[in-house]
Amino acid sequence: MGGPLGAIIGRYPSAAAGAGGGGSIIRHNRRCRDIAFLVLFAAFWVAMIVNSSFGFNQGNPLRLTYELDYKGNICGDKHGDPNLHELDVRYWMNPNQVYQSGLKESKVNLADAKAICLMECPNPAVDGLNFVCDYPEGDIKLSVDDWINRDYDYFEFLTPDMRNSSLQLQGPCYPVIFPTVNVYWSCQFIARASNVSLKHWQQMGGVSIDENILIDKTVHKAIDARSAVLKRYIADIGKSWPVFIVCGGILPIFLSWIWLLMIRYFVAAMTWITVVLFNALVISVTMFFYIKAGWIGNDPLTVVIGESDPYVHISGREISHLHTVTIFMTAVMIIAFLSSIAIVRRILIATPVLKVAAKVIGEVQALIIFPFVPCFILAVFYMFWFSATLHLFSSGQVVRNDCNTDCCSYDLKLGKVNCDNCCGYSIHYTPHISIAILFHLFGCYWATQFFLACSSTVIAGSVASYYWARGEVSHDIPFLTVVSSMKRLMRYSLGSVALGSLVVSVVEWVRFILECLRRKLKFVGSARESCFGKATSSSSECCLGCIDWTLKSVNRNAYIMIAITGKGFHKASVLATGLIMKNILRIGKVNVIGDVILFLGKLCVSLFCALFAFLMLDTHKYKSAHNKISSPLISVLVTWALGYIVAKLFFAVVEMSIDTIILSFCQDAEEHQGNAQYAPPLLMETLDEHSDLQRLTQGP
Repeated sequence: MGGPLGAIIGRYPSAAAGAGGGGSIIRHNRRCRDIAFLVLFAAFWVAMIVNSSFGFNQGNPLRLTYELDYKGNICGDKHGDPNLHELDVRYWMNPNQVYQSGLKESKVNLADAKAICLMECPNPAVDGLNFVCDYPEGDIKLSVDDWINRDYDYFEFLTPDMRNSSLQLQGPCYPVIFPTVNVYWSCQFIARASNVSLKHWQQMGGVSIDENILIDKTVHKAIDARSAVLKRYIADIGKSWPVFIVCGGILPIFLSWIWLLMIRYFVAAMTWITVVLFNALVISVTMFFYIKAGWIGNDPLTVVIGESDPYVHISGREISHLHTVTIFMTAVMIIAFLSSIAIVRRILIATPVLKVAAKVIGEVQALIIFPFVPCFILAVFYMFWFSATLHLFSSGQVVRNDCNTDCCSYDLKLGKVNCDNCCGYSIHYTPHISIAILFHLFGCYWATQFFLACSSTVIAGSVASYYWARGEVSHDIPFLTVVSSMKRLMRYSLGSVALGSLVVSVVEWVRFILECLRRKLKFVGSARESCFGKATSSSSECCLGCIDWTLKSVNRNAYIMIAITGKGFHKASVLATGLIMKNILRIGKVNVIGDVILFLGKLCVSLFCALFAFLMLDTHKYKSAHNKISSPLISVLVTWALGYIVAKLFFAVVEMSIDTIILSFCQDAEEHQGNAQYAPPLLMETLDEHSDLQRLTQGP
């Protein structure tokens, strides 16, 4: 292994007895490692900035929530023609066009049907017939405000030619025959025509209007399309930023810090508190999912914005997704409860090793404060990243459709019926936008892994200095141990950390891409998947999962050896793996149970954040008007992920303390014929093969 580590990171007992000093890792000669990957990471950041600038230049987050009218304007856009501020709802004016677009052999597409933006979805008059007319312009001398105040109806001001054109369903005014409901800012037709309005229309000499239920299904199909649901989920992220700040940032920092303090002073009780709290939080979050799924209580998720007929029930993919996640959470709740029962006897094993970490935290108190630094850096990064995400997902170009439909509508500017301008507008996404989005998502994962790895390496360097000073804070260790460790990382080891985080990110993304391909092939495949195909798919997925788990474990220990020895990523991985394999029976059970408790602690923090996110999203602000989210699902999941990342930064203080001390202990014991010379007495009691703890791990 290239010589004893004691010569690098500590001092031999003989040296201590003689000279009373020796070189520590801080004074060991180091040099920059894995520089090529540091350059690659810097180039990646330049590419991220260029990629995001494209989104900022081309994107408009309003497109994620609101749709286009027949002129290509975004509903609700004050820069539209005319000014569409507060005109948020898309309404298809010609019911026959909507019906024809739903026919299988029809050349008419719903995107080409004439649609305008309104403040509210119109409904038929109770005792007569009302109209929705086109934006006022040309010979119609009304302002937009007057048009709105008249409920979009200026039929009485039409010339005879305009009236005849309107009776032919060519505009500028169209009858309101069907009731409509605001479903995610588009007016969903209810195929239940008003007999009174239809009778008045027929008495005026209007053309026949199709009353088939297809008019309902056609609009619902467009609103419930996969692409539309994805856009709404991304829009939910933009609307939920206060939730992310409070529940994904401030709350997990507070909870994690409290957990660290309790580990410091109440370590014996924290293992039991963590397990009990974890089960309570899993049950609570699952119950909230049941409420929103409509299986408990009377406050289910609804796709309708504003008030509607209580007898009208409209489903959506968001509700189906919520049902699926609710079933999944039920399974998680059951597994969590049974697993907790299974590990009750083993919880005692984790207490001694956590006590060692608590002692380290007590001695190197800067470790409790340090996680605030990477938290701040990640907060700045995520604010930039989420903003760029909203713009990238909305960065398509608004283009006129290429249609072959035969339709005519009255053009108020020309003052006549125009049959040459029937095609509508849609947002066109080019293939390079998809690549830009994938790169952006990968960049987020790599950057997150990089910052987590940097944090772990700094903590490992600080704890290693503590261990090789015989568990004492003396002049051999600089006052600001954490700052010194951070300096060594930034000066010598950033390339190694970039390489380690890149390896994990690449493997994760290979898993993600293969899973997407598997789902796509399963979806488009006409034949039933064979047993061999299922077995191959499942085995490959399992193998990639095992590789990913192994790499993460190796990486964590590699970061420790990087902090201790200053080696490159590859050599540090070999050193760490060799030490672990030689001492696997000695440290395995203690370390695994400790990791389980810490994992449950991170889940407790993140589940607490998810629970508070549910409570915030259940307020009136997020259930009505412009801030209404399509579903709490994505916002809660993002909050949970942010909470978990923050918890991971804070819990890494305990996690890396344990792993660093154990690896240092293994190397110390190897260099001194099985008797560690630098280990604190408490650690010796924990890991000694002949202690009572060893007999406990053997079980009855």
